[in-house]
Amino acid sequence: MEKTSETQTNLSVYNNDWYNPGGYPKLIIWYLANRLFIHTHIPYPSAFKVALLRLFGAKIGKGVVIKPKVNVKYPWFLQIGDHVWIGENVWIDNLTLVTIESNACLSQGAMLLTGNHNYRKSTFDLIVKPITLGPGSWIGAQATVCPGVNVGSHALLTVGSVATSHLEAYGIYQGNPAKYIKTRTITS
Repeated sequence: MEKTSETQTNLSVYNNDWYNPGGYPKLIIWYLANRLFIHTHIPYPSAFKVALLRLFGAKIGKGVVIKPKVNVKYPWFLQIGDHVWIGENVWIDNLTLVTIESNACLSQGAMLLTGNHNYRKSTFDLIVKPITLGPGSWIGAQATVCPGVNVGSHALLTVGSVATSHLEAYGIYQGNPAKYIKTRTITS
């Protein structure tokens, strides 16, 4: 049975004119700075990367470690607490606010995705929702946090898992979609 055009995706009418992350010159300058100094394999010192992100509007605490090849979409939508670790190849696709609280860790290849599309609408409208990573949380290697997810204090999203809903404090979550496995116990 063939569906009518009213019940099919029609990307020719897609329009996200309502979304304006910043002026074109600002976007171009950031794109170049990101490619040259942040999203590169050249191991520039973390202090330099933090200073550059702050220059573009990020709010970043002390002792933050940023490894090579990290990609930050828009630093003016980024807030990072103290002593956060961001591993190689992390992608912070922050179309809106991403908050990473103190002592959180994003392992290699982790993705924070604040944007998605409304698959229920034929126009495939853009949807953006903020992400918050609580203090001491850990996003495992190749794990993904989806739009609108809050990761609780010291919660752990295991390697390759996908968080599509909130993660409770001290919970360990695994799978796609991530499910609660057990409680994280931290010893001194």
